[in-house]
Amino acid sequence: MGIQSDDIVLIREPEKPGDPSVITVNCPDKTGLGCDLCRIIFFFGLSIVRGDLSTDGKWCYIVFWVVGKRKTRWNVLKKRLLAACPSCFSASGIYYYSSLDNQQPKEPDLFLLKLSALDRRGLLHDVTEVLCELELTIRRVKVSTTPDGTVMDLLFITDTRELLHTRKRQDETQDQLRAVLGDSLIDCAIELADAEVSTCSQRALFLPPAIVGQMFSLEMPDEPEGSSKTTNTLSVTMDNSLSPSHTLIQIICQDHKGLLYDIMRSLKDYNIQISYGRFSANRRGKCEVDLFVMQADGKKIIDPHKQKALSSRLRMELFRPLRVTVVSRGPDSELLVVNPVELSGKGRPLVFYDITLALKMLDTCIFSAEVGRHLIGDREWEVYRILVDEGDLHFVARDTIEEVVTKMLMGWE
Repeated sequence: MGIQSDDIVLIREPEKPGDPSVITVNCPDKTGLGCDLCRIIFFFGLSIVRGDLSTDGKWCYIVFWVVGKRKTRWNVLKKRLLAACPSCFSASGIYYYSSLDNQQPKEPDLFLLKLSALDRRGLLHDVTEVLCELELTIRRVKVSTTPDGTVMDLLFITDTRELLHTRKRQDETQDQLRAVLGDSLIDCAIELADAEVSTCSQRALFLPPAIVGQMFSLEMPDEPEGSSKTTNTLSVTMDNSLSPSHTLIQIICQDHKGLLYDIMRSLKDYNIQISYGRFSANRRGKCEVDLFVMQADGKKIIDPHKQKALSSRLRMELFRPLRVTVVSRGPDSELLVVNPVELSGKGRPLVFYDITLALKMLDTCIFSAEVGRHLIGDREWEVYRILVDEGDLHFVARDTIEEVVTKMLMGWE
């Protein structure tokens, strides 16, 4: 008998308020599985406060303790986690990997959501919140405001459920948007983005050279910028003496939203396999991570150059998982947020959601917004450019905008 699909992912909801929920995954292993699972949990707005992972290279057992939203759709989360697990079938009690798991995943269809509405504060966040609830991922955005106060939003989106080509799914999306936007909604249409439109949407945004040097640096600064919150406790060490076949990576750092995803994403990009791992975060926000890893060839990380490269990458990803700044754009202020993209092409979840939520909390209008990709060296980055409307009486200092957006993105109080 093989393992039933219902037993591959188990979710135990908390028995009392304040307790974490427990997610258990028991399935065939693959390089990057931990990253994929952490990304899905992150997408659902949950934070991992503790984790255990073990694998023999063929089969893995993972447990995550998570906290977050009160109204998490646990049944939908379970479906998404199941879809990320390699499939398996059994014959005479012996498990086999499905050959389909070794194929490259199909790139999801890209759709264009065209929306026009009367402008108001928080409008863009309300649209983003609806799309997130529907599991629609925003790939690109072009938002502009006309002189008469009408907003035109062009959002390039993909559907996690892969149903947006159906009339039922499109009607569901439009109905949800109408329910939230009410009388301010003027028009809403969804169509499959053709090849020409898709190509245009993927063009890199122009960025001034000074901004490129400041925002896309891959080196740790000599003197840490901003708060010491991320640097006082940041430590990444490697040890080859404790295991005959594995390198131990020990990480001590300050907690932030998506921290375990950032670690797993870096290891996935370097094709590093985790055999055993343990993660915990205390109430003061200090995190400790122990990972016994090996290279794709099954050997330790012995080469000092590879150790240094991986250690530097982890330190940078934990110190600056996102880069946030506010600059002058003529008489107005422009908020810039950038974050690296996985080698697989997946972007960081909920960034646009958090940006628009922070600006809504500040009661700040968005005059225009652009989201796109930018290639710097051999790395691809997501770039968010938000032009803040300073034409009214409600003025928010640029330092305040930068601070509030950063705290929202990092999950700091």
